[in-house]
Amino acid sequence: IGFVGLVIPHIARLLVGPDHRIMLPASAFLGGIFLILCDVLARIVIAPTEIPIGAITAIVGAPLFIYLLRRKNK
Repeated sequence: IGFVGLVIPHIARLLVGPDHRIMLPASAFLGGIFLILCDVLARIVIAPTEIPIGAITAIVGAPLFIYLLRRKNK
């Protein structure tokens, strides 16, 4: 779940711009939506069992974080 705090603010900045008055609520909203989607995915992938949500956020968040790091260096 740590990836949410690292990745979502950067995605919110890309979507709404650098104004913190808009970016802070957008980050909170996007973080909540992201966690809900990861939770649904964790419950659906292997139907009778449940994958830990931290694993799902890491699988989705790591490539996004690497993309943001590479994009920032260019």
